Order: sequence, then structure tokens, then C-alpha cells
Amino acid sequence: MSDRKPLMPKATAVWLVENSALSFDQIAEFCGLHPLEVKGIADGDVAQGIKGADPVNNGQLTRDEIKRGETNHGHILRIAETKVMLPPAKPKKGPRYTPVSRRHDRPNAVLWLIKNHPEMKDAAIMRLVGTTKPTIASIRDRSHWNTANLVAQDPVTLGLCSQIDLDAEVKKATKRGAAGDTADAAGTLLPMEQTVPGLGPQPMEPEEPVMSEKQAHAEEEARMLETLKGISGGDKESVDH
Repeated sequence: MSDRKPLMPKATAVWLVENSALSFDQIAEFCGLHPLEVKGIADGDVAQGIKGADPVNNGQLTRDEIKRGETNHGHILRIAETKVMLPPAKPKKGPRYTPVSRRHDRPNAVLWLIKNHPEMKDAAIMRLVGTTKPTIASIRDRSHWNTANLVAQDPVTLGLCSQIDLDAEVKKATKRGAAGDTADAAGTLLPMEQTVPGLGPQPMEPEEPVMSEKQAHAEEEARMLETLKGISGGDKESVDH
């Protein structure tokens, strides 16, 4: 049986039953159905109300291939190669599915993550445990309806996530915190004395000693004596007089 099947197998089988002379086995092989299911379609017991889908117009089968099958009932129909390359479908990112038997453990896991990894954002906790943001907020501010009975438990032990996923989220949160600290340090302005040359601490000049009034008067008298000595030619007695 071929791996590739038409997009709408039952609708395609309805069209082939109504518009071709292919055997039930050929139609069942091509559409991935059971031969009895194809026979039920022919009898009107199966696929009632389903409108047939033309595989020729859809580009999934050629008319030559149908003719070869009608001529030889041992011929296995081959689906036509698509001429349009479709990009692979990306998996949708959403909250992790939690089995019903484990859902009552989620608040305990959230409490454990809040206590042991406060750097982790709510979005990461939601991805790991499959909870909601209001639940995380109520557990964090202790307004949850079952706060008194909550016990912090490792989500890996509870089977809510794998150790690999937990380590990956912790690593992301740690890197994000380190990047935030670096950004804060980079945004801090340094003092002008450290960035502009010549504005750093300058050596202080020694201050002149402050003389008392008596010392200043004595120094003034000494200067006057020196001046008088120079005028009198060095005659000490005249100067003293």
C-alpha cells in the first residue's frame, strides 16, 4: 500500500465509485480504506451525504492512470506527484497538555517553580506545567483557593514535564537575567572625573600658615628696623634712638 494518500479519502472514493469502473480493491488501495468500506459506499450504506471529490481536478490522479486501472484490475493506482511544493506545517505552540489524573498536581508544581526558580517568567511556567497565568498569579500572592494545602513538588517528579525541558527553561531564564544585569551596568553613567581627563582629583597646594596678630606685629617691626638700618647706613645707635 502506498504511503501517500489523497487528501479526502472517502470523498475521493465516492467519486471513483460513481465515475469509474475501478474495482473496490483498487479504490480501497488508493484511498487507504477497507474494501468492505468501499463496497458500503457503492451500496449507499457508508459515506451518505458526502460529496465526491474529483481527484483529477485536484491533481492527485490522472485520467490515463484511471484508464490503466480500468483495463487491468490488478494495476495499483499511483497518486500523481504534486507540482507545488508546500512548506512543512509548523507545530502550533500552546500550553502543554496535562492528563486529567495529573491536573490536580499542577498548583504544587507551580509553587515549587516559584520558590526554586524565581527568575523564571510566567510564560515558561505555563509551558512546563500547562497552567494559566491567573493561576500562577494567585499562587504567587497566596490568593489561590487551596493555598493552605499546597505543597511544593518538583514537576519532573510529578510527571508534568521532563528534566530536559526544565533545564532548558532554567538556562533561558538565567541567561535572560545575566543579560539584564549587563544592560543595567552598561546604562549607568560614570562620574565626570573618571571620563574627562584633567578633572580627576588634583593635588592640594600646601596652605600658608596663619600668623597670630602678635607675630604679625613683631614681623612688621623687624621690617621697619631693617629699613631704618638701610637709611642710616647701618648706625645702630641712631636706629635705636
